Amino acid sequence: MSLVYAMLGLLAVAVGGLALLVFALARQIGLLHERIQPAGALMINGRLETGQAAPVVTAPSLSGNKVAIGQAGAKSRLVLFVSPDCPLCKSLIPVARQSERDEANWLEVFYASDGAEDHQGLVDRFGIAPSSYLVSEALGRSYGVSKLPYAVLIDSAGTIRSLGLVNSREHLESLFNAQEQGVVSLQDYIRAKSEAGPA
Repeated sequence: MSLVYAMLGLLAVAVGGLALLVFALARQIGLLHERIQPAGALMINGRLETGQAAPVVTAPSLSGNKVAIGQAGAKSRLVLFVSPDCPLCKSLIPVARQSERDEANWLEVFYASDGAEDHQGLVDRFGIAPSSYLVSEALGRSYGVSKLPYAVLIDSAGTIRSLGLVNSREHLESLFNAQEQGVVSLQDYIRAKSEAGPA
């Protein structure tokens, strides 16, 4: 009988230890969740700020027409700066193409690059309309693009709504979310929410 009580005591200690371990793991998962909140596009632009008028730059497209980026228009415009030799750009172009289809009622998407690379090959590979693919060094300079892939979202009034380095689908979509929330970036939104505390 004393052996049964000893075993029950040992089992109770083991269950208590497991409960403490589960509690500690749950706490660590909570801390990890806070650390990996949605990041959003990384804003690295010393020249432009959200909320200011977008620089108006007329850039030639692969189809030969001229497109004025930065002007007010019927829709918002996303300009995704890419390069045919950028592997990350190639993984984001299908995401941008999907956004182009899903958000067609309010959004136009343009792809911008420069140099003498195989732009036509990139357009053919991803089914980009040549009139939406701009080749202009001046456009990248005017928008302060130093790293790729980089995106700028300009609203229909010609105001920069959000911009930043985009390395994933989440970063690209964060530009749209920032516009919808009326904030500069998702980082600012999360920071403001955490400073305000629980509602």
